[in-house]
Amino acid sequence: MDYKDYYATLGVKKDASQDDIQKAYRKQARKFHPDVNKEPGAEVKFKEVGEAYEVLKDPDKRKKYDQFGSNWKRTQQPGGGFGGGMPFDFGGFDTSGFGGGGGGPEGFSSFFDMLFGGAGGPGGGRRAPRGGRGRGRAQDTEAVIQLTLEEAVRGGAREITLSDAETGQRNTVSVRIPEGIRPGQKIRLAGKGPSGFDGSPAGDLLLKVEVLPDPRFRIDGSDLHTTIQVTPWEAALGGEAEVETPTGRLRVRVPPGSSSGRKIRLRGKGLSAPGGIKGDLLGEFRIVIPETLSDQERALFEQLAEVSAFRPREEGK
Repeated sequence: MDYKDYYATLGVKKDASQDDIQKAYRKQARKFHPDVNKEPGAEVKFKEVGEAYEVLKDPDKRKKYDQFGSNWKRTQQPGGGFGGGMPFDFGGFDTSGFGGGGGGPEGFSSFFDMLFGGAGGPGGGRRAPRGGRGRGRAQDTEAVIQLTLEEAVRGGAREITLSDAETGQRNTVSVRIPEGIRPGQKIRLAGKGPSGFDGSPAGDLLLKVEVLPDPRFRIDGSDLHTTIQVTPWEAALGGEAEVETPTGRLRVRVPPGSSSGRKIRLRGKGLSAPGGIKGDLLGEFRIVIPETLSDQERALFEQLAEVSAFRPREEGK
């Protein structure tokens, strides 16, 4: 048999790492699998890819292949092995079935385990099959779901439409949004990911939460920040003011002598925090005055300026 360049078959360099070899094999195997690729020669190419990976995935076999080069195939014949022979059977890549009935030590069952992160890959734990003639399920998929701040704080349900690229089918599912979910957290929809290309059960769909900007609030971890506008007399004398929250308006007490920048804390009005508790809403007072003053208002402010001994700039020195 002619010498085959297994590195070229997988599309990697001779000094490629084991991880690079595995990634290249997965890519090529998906590309040329007979159930996916109906082009002439795809099945042959698929077996060549499997043969190359069978050797290069094993450090000992790879070392001997690098050493003997074009004599690799001939030394596998009876009497020509490496110190007692190193048998391997490419029948495991027979495309006649998926249940390990291909005749070799690594039938399609182990092929798909490896391809989807099961026992065939280095250091991978075997995934439990979910029906379907003994096949493992497809890999999980991640997508983004955008929520308004009100949706994130209140929780509830949202309907989304999912498309399956393999089948072209579209279906609408209801997503339960946990109350107080934070940006970056994920919602798992079991079995709603894309189906496996071999017909294996679908994996899970992980929806990563993004919260849309809201000009009224700033998110800081599990806490929310907002501003509370008060008049000069409310700030000086105290009173009540309305504050915006993601779930509606509330009236809060304004302590007497509140300068701009003073904050009040509304506990449990924020997003979820570790330990099952809720973050807070922090309201910062901001003193505002009318853009135009009536004659009476101007006269009162002028009178206050005359009688007040308060000199904030001097007190700060």
